Amino acid sequence: MITEGTIIALSTACGAGAIAVIRLSGSEAIGLTDSVFKARSEKLLMNQKSHSIHLGDIIHQNTVIDEVLVSVFKNPHSYTGEDVIEISCHGSPYIQQQIIKILIEKGAQTAKPGEFTLRAFLNGKMDLSKAEAVADLIASENEASHQLAIQQMRGGFSSEIKNLRQELLNFASLIELELDFAEEDVAFADRKQLESLLLKIQTVLKNLLDSFALGNVIKKGVPIAIVGPPNVGKSTLLNCLLNEDKAIVSDIAGTTRDSIEDEITLEGVCFRFIDTAGIRETENTIEKIGIKKTREKIELASFVFHLVDLTEFLKNQNPLTTELRAFKSQYPNKKLLVVFNKKDQNHMFKIPEQIQGYQSVSISAKMNSNIDVLIELLTDHFKLNPTQDQSIVTNSRHYGSLYAAQKEVIAIQNGLSNGLSGDLLSIDLRQALFHLGEITGEVTNDELLGNIFKNFCIGK
Repeated sequence: MITEGTIIALSTACGAGAIAVIRLSGSEAIGLTDSVFKARSEKLLMNQKSHSIHLGDIIHQNTVIDEVLVSVFKNPHSYTGEDVIEISCHGSPYIQQQIIKILIEKGAQTAKPGEFTLRAFLNGKMDLSKAEAVADLIASENEASHQLAIQQMRGGFSSEIKNLRQELLNFASLIELELDFAEEDVAFADRKQLESLLLKIQTVLKNLLDSFALGNVIKKGVPIAIVGPPNVGKSTLLNCLLNEDKAIVSDIAGTTRDSIEDEITLEGVCFRFIDTAGIRETENTIEKIGIKKTREKIELASFVFHLVDLTEFLKNQNPLTTELRAFKSQYPNKKLLVVFNKKDQNHMFKIPEQIQGYQSVSISAKMNSNIDVLIELLTDHFKLNPTQDQSIVTNSRHYGSLYAAQKEVIAIQNGLSNGLSGDLLSIDLRQALFHLGEITGEVTNDELLGNIFKNFCIGK
């Protein structure tokens, strides 16, 4: 992976704006900028202190391109650990292009996606999990995903993983040392202490793996499937939640043939509501396809609103009881909220006893009644209050490495229980260390880094 030379890129969004920031990083960053920048103080940037800002002009062939502010960050006290220059110019696309073009002609290279953060990682300014959190922070669109990214940038679980890996590495070294004295039958590693450490690691790994289900849906948006028979008000509820006429509402049964989706942020968490085709027996080919898609959406959803027509329920309660039993049988771990709609037609309605085992609420989507209670019941399931003692995994790469590490830790525990020899234990220990090191970047290769940083935006 080539990281030599001085790189340049626009770090703010493309297009016109009040200002734009152009960033350079590398050993020639200050010198290249000095060649086109004339400070009001008439002093060279290379003679200025780190973390200083200077007003002046970018000049090319005796023509002033723009009046700019230049920020100087000298190594190692910069984002990348190299000399870094940030040029704040006016936000005209022409000015941005001209400054970048001039500096490329002077010898700078166009930065690749994520190359600034890659250099920060390679220069020891952050570990790999923190570097990945930079991309998550840029992509965050709500309070919850922002909070998770900030937590990970500040260390998250990577510091704990590093410490546990170091402890495990110490034991691995002692066991490897025993192999050098195999003929003398000397034990350097205390097996009891190793068992205690493995239990500690196992607990940490389990908690992190368990957190992924919540972290993943919060990062990508929580999918909520709105299901039920035709004409119970699914589309009306979607429109009510989104506060817009997203779905067609009609008295004609089977109006919704395809799923309709939209997102909204509630209590800092992004929810993706999916209005589905009504489930019923039908001979209509297109409606059958819609019902099939409804079942697929239920499979993918993190939460299901099962809508019930309150007026029909009061006439005959048996169909709902049958439906709920079938749902629980087919989706035993799926979160379900029974939503009795059309409360406006029976204000005295109370949730019957046979439904008490399911979380439920009565609303009127048409009259926008009790929707706040429905939202509160939903957001309570996905409240995010991570502390320093509660880390949440959102990255599928981290999950894969944690899962692989857990398997190796279990293998080591079994090996200790069965009195496995040191040479065989050391194999599992090396694998566990490898997978833990993948998370923080203590174990990397060019392919891994390439896959991670190619998803970054250019200029970061």
